[in-house]
Amino acid sequence: MIDSADKALLPTGMSDVLAPDAAFEAAVLERLMAWFSRHGYDRVKPPLIEFEAGLLTGIGAGLNGQTFRLMDPVSQKMMGVRADITPQVARIAGARLAKAPRPLRLGYAGDVLRVRGSQLRPERQFTQVGVELIGAAEPAADAEVIVMAAGALADLGVKDLSVDLGMPTLVPAVAGADAADADTLKNLRQALDRKDAAAVASLGRSLGKDAARLLAAMLVAAGPAAKTLKALHALGLGKKAARERDALADVVTRVGRDAPGLAVTIDPVENRGFEYHTGVTFTFFAKRVRGELGSGGRYIAGDEPATGLTLFMDTVLRALPRPAPGARLFLPTTTPAAAAAKLRGEGWTTVGGFTAGDAEREARRLNCTHALIKGKVRELKKRGKD
Repeated sequence: MIDSADKALLPTGMSDVLAPDAAFEAAVLERLMAWFSRHGYDRVKPPLIEFEAGLLTGIGAGLNGQTFRLMDPVSQKMMGVRADITPQVARIAGARLAKAPRPLRLGYAGDVLRVRGSQLRPERQFTQVGVELIGAAEPAADAEVIVMAAGALADLGVKDLSVDLGMPTLVPAVAGADAADADTLKNLRQALDRKDAAAVASLGRSLGKDAARLLAAMLVAAGPAAKTLKALHALGLGKKAARERDALADVVTRVGRDAPGLAVTIDPVENRGFEYHTGVTFTFFAKRVRGELGSGGRYIAGDEPATGLTLFMDTVLRALPRPAPGARLFLPTTTPAAAAAKLRGEGWTTVGGFTAGDAEREARRLNCTHALIKGKVRELKKRGKD
């Protein structure tokens, strides 16, 4: 026999969202989608489950280890539960909307499921809200998405917002990734991820002294955008790396012009979480809020240039002030339906009673703030603690 307490247990990384948090999340989600819609992003809704062959190709290939799988009893083919919505939107753009005019602006919202959580995000099921701008290679497209996201978060009430920019293509350009061997590049990536300048310098024999020197200098150059760009310009980068740096600088200039109040930093060697990105990347943070509010960047959708953003609703909600409890009006069982409808039309949230009795007592039991007594709305005074 299964104990009732065991029935209530949920798998690690899963949780119930109760009132009033569920309503709060839904309201914030719709505000974000409305913001994106006003900027020309059309909402799409991919399925929760797709065939494995389509879900885990292209930019979805990196999610192979995070994807839950199951057998489709109809087709007898393997399916996967989406771990990220971006690959699905890229599929829609390349197949269902292949003939739509470019650039294509698409927005989405929905839950994703992952095999395991991370240290910063232990949740395995969470809600993503985002946009994809497909078919535009210009730096203005990257800036548009960053500025739009910053505006949406500020409109919600997120305080002390900042965005950290990166350029994953800069390190390979400096390191000469085309010529370096795989083991050297792996050791370099590990050293950069650990922010270990000494380990980077020790790779001078494999990478070349000049490349190792530049990479070590880039490692310590992270910081406010203006400071970091100045340091990168002083390094004497080669032509290929200089082009990547200048593309990053272009986006910084545009973001600074269109979102002057946004704090912008740059980490020129950051790559974690941006493995499939091909240009400028960005991550949003808020002071005193655990985890990333969202991230995104430039990538290739099929064979098209694209840039996108994903906001993580759990983190976004942590960055917002909790809404004040709304007023709830208790209606005795004798209240006519027309009168109840009139009160709801005036903006009241009503809670109907089913049995005759003391209306005020029943209203308090049901956590109402007001009660309809003798045809009049009366506020229930808070009782002091005994």
